[in-house]
Amino acid sequence: MKIFTLYREQELPISTDEAWAFFSSPKNLDKITPPQLGFVIKSQLNEGGIFPGMKIQYTVRPLLGIPLNWITEISEVNAPHLFTDRQLKGPYALWEHTHFFTTVAGGVKMRDEVKYSLPLGWLGLVAHKLIVRKKLVEIFDFRKKVLEQIFAKK
Repeated sequence: MKIFTLYREQELPISTDEAWAFFSSPKNLDKITPPQLGFVIKSQLNEGGIFPGMKIQYTVRPLLGIPLNWITEISEVNAPHLFTDRQLKGPYALWEHTHFFTTVAGGVKMRDEVKYSLPLGWLGLVAHKLIVRKKLVEIFDFRKKVLEQIFAKK
């Protein structure tokens, strides 16, 4: 199983606590997900924050509008510095996304590290090269642009 890693960094003009409050709320996921993915949270979410063992179920339509059920679990929380979600059920053979938050001059640096692998052996590798990597980059590019708009300097 080939494991790929996607890294992204972005600085925002907000405090680490503000970043934590936004990103650790699953209710904000749809705000930073491209609309064409048809992202819908199916889980009943409470008003509290995330916690280790929290499961989030949602539907996403990444390819040709075909709905996929996805379940992730929050596997690690170290507020307000990092949290990790990992796929329990979904389109990947492996999905582990760690969100890091570091205070910097003028705001917070967010860093994403996504480790992922595809099923189907060599077919998965071909799909990665032709479709999946590009889609993931597009999703994170969209996210960066939307976050710049949401947290624009006032």
